[in-house]
Amino acid sequence: MTSATAGTPAPESPASRAERIGDAALALLVERGMRGLTHRAVDERAGLPQGSTSNHARTRQALLETAVRRQVQREAEVLTPHELPGPESGGDALVDALALALHRYLTDHRALLVSRYELALEATRRPELRSFFDTAGATFHTPLIAMMTAAGSPEPERHALSLIAWCEGLMFSCAAGSFHAAVPSRAELRTGFDELLRGMLGPRP
Repeated sequence: MTSATAGTPAPESPASRAERIGDAALALLVERGMRGLTHRAVDERAGLPQGSTSNHARTRQALLETAVRRQVQREAEVLTPHELPGPESGGDALVDALALALHRYLTDHRALLVSRYELALEATRRPELRSFFDTAGATFHTPLIAMMTAAGSPEPERHALSLIAWCEGLMFSCAAGSFHAAVPSRAELRTGFDELLRGMLGPRP
């Protein structure tokens, strides 16, 4: 290897470029809303040559899909659904894990909630994005249904929906609603999850 080769930066992988574009798109949604999300603005925000975003996502729909895909990736890093304890760990461990994940989201990643709502609202106006958004969301729904099944729920899909709705309502209240200045503590979230799961599944042994 020559010294010139050694000093040359490694080429950026397609995955890294997609993440940079996705991160820039999400940041723009938080700062400027949907109207501020343009291919040129993403190039500028990501520090990429002009035209880079158009090469990656040629249409508006493709750019929105890139943003949704990155949103799901980053939420998975925060909520870590793959790390939920199994049924053998007991209900207390499950409640602890849920409270930890939600508290981490509400305190350290609140901007992600804003970009989530921008994309969700846009999906109500774009049927093609609605389908993509819902498919991406199954990344979180499917593990929760499996979790409720393992916990002994007689109606796991309905109970998973109730759990998701409770979390969604809390997240909206803390990100854009009347509780935006008063995020619940981890202990308070744990109590809420405990009450919710006991109401659905009954007292734990």
